[in-house]
Amino acid sequence: MSRYRNRFAPRWSLARQLFVLQIFVVAFVVLAGAALAWYDAGRRTEDAARDKVVAVARTLAAQPAVADALVAPDPTASLQPLAERVRAEAGVDFITIMSPQGIRHTHPDPSRIGKPFRGNIDPERTLVETYTGTLGPSVRAVVPVHRGSQLVGLVADGISVRVITAELSRQVSVLVLVAGGALLLGGALTYLVNARIRRHTHGMRPAELSRMYEYHDAILHAVREGLLLVAPDGRVTLCNDGAAVLLSLDSAEVEGEQVSELDLPPSLVDALGRRAVRDEVHLTDDRVLLVNVSAVRSGDRDLGSVVTLRDHTELQALSGELDSMRGFAESLRSQAHESANRLHTVVSLIELGRTEEAVGFATAELDLAQRLTDQVVGSVGEPVLAALLLGKSAEAGERGVEVVLSEDTEVDDAALEHLDSRDLVTILGNLIDNAVEAVADRPGPRVEVTIRSTSDGLLIRVADNGPGVPADTSELFRRGWSTKSGDRGLGLALVGQSVRRHGGTVDVGGDDGAVFTVRLPGASR
Repeated sequence: MSRYRNRFAPRWSLARQLFVLQIFVVAFVVLAGAALAWYDAGRRTEDAARDKVVAVARTLAAQPAVADALVAPDPTASLQPLAERVRAEAGVDFITIMSPQGIRHTHPDPSRIGKPFRGNIDPERTLVETYTGTLGPSVRAVVPVHRGSQLVGLVADGISVRVITAELSRQVSVLVLVAGGALLLGGALTYLVNARIRRHTHGMRPAELSRMYEYHDAILHAVREGLLLVAPDGRVTLCNDGAAVLLSLDSAEVEGEQVSELDLPPSLVDALGRRAVRDEVHLTDDRVLLVNVSAVRSGDRDLGSVVTLRDHTELQALSGELDSMRGFAESLRSQAHESANRLHTVVSLIELGRTEEAVGFATAELDLAQRLTDQVVGSVGEPVLAALLLGKSAEAGERGVEVVLSEDTEVDDAALEHLDSRDLVTILGNLIDNAVEAVADRPGPRVEVTIRSTSDGLLIRVADNGPGVPADTSELFRRGWSTKSGDRGLGLALVGQSVRRHGGTVDVGGDDGAVFTVRLPGASR
């Protein structure tokens, strides 16, 4: 398959391509997640810093001692120690308490006390901003201080951006470790998935898999033979078009169903459920199928079984015709042998001078044979049926069984126009054979055949004076049923199949012996 490869296409297998793709996807997802987490952590850290400085500034501005100190002669004396103590306890980088005009009364650097505050102030409301002051960039809050309704000063505090960045760096370090662990875990899981895919695809590239599927699908639907794949649990996993036609089923409905749930003859269901079947003949309503079943394994795995179905309907019909021709040939041989014996008898009588007896003997034999031939040809215009009846009569005569036509036998061509002569040979030939078999060992064996055109179509009746049939006739037309030993029981099954194919019926009865009556509908039906 490598000669079909596109030289411009990647020579990686499907599993490897999926592995690389999944690695890229996992890496992208992890890195994108890490970036979003970093952005969220930075935003949350800055928001936390803003909330903290506002809370500290408002708490300090709300202290009555601060307002009283701001209107005292020396505010710095009492406010500087308070501001430094609160700064240390609250964990902020600076606290500046100033006059309404922005002159500092406190500062972490005492040398800056008495100088103007660097930043924006709003005597009416709380102001929060990021500003670069004497201590560098910081997130700060400025809160007005009132004594009664009088504005007496402002409290400002802040956290350096450097401190915020350091806190964010610690969070990012943890985030990087988590992202690295997620990337490694994702890579390991991706490798395991890749290994499983590699086992299932056998290292093939996507183009090769696609081409194999196309060939597989085309071949399955092109072959006329039926193919079924049956899982170890008895479920049909594949049914090609050939199998659907041979089984008269819908392939879409068959796949996924249990074999035991399919509308098939019990013997065929049993064969499909076995693991080894070789050239078994099974009958459906309208076909003769040759069934083979083989178990399938892949290493230590049990994949179920492969069932192949071949249509032997035509072959069975041809085999029936061949058997009939062999019967005809055998009957001709026996008739030739009998004719030679009779001729020797006639010659001997003539040599003895008994010519009148010789003429009487010869005339009687000719008259008997001619009467049978005239009756068959006169009543049955279909040459295949006429030849079949003559051959079966001669063959049965060798076994001492008399095969006769009833007086009401009469067939016109219209009744046979829509009927396949092969099916007629199958029906009549098997019924006569079964009747001859049944009476061969009985005293005075006799088989009577009736073929008659009716208003509804064609009637075929075969009656014998044998032992009869069992009371339960439901199993008569099932393959394998027989009163004899050995590999028998196909004849009546083929009769039943041919009758069903033409929409006819078979009745079984008889008080003294067996009577099989077949009714085949006419063309109008």
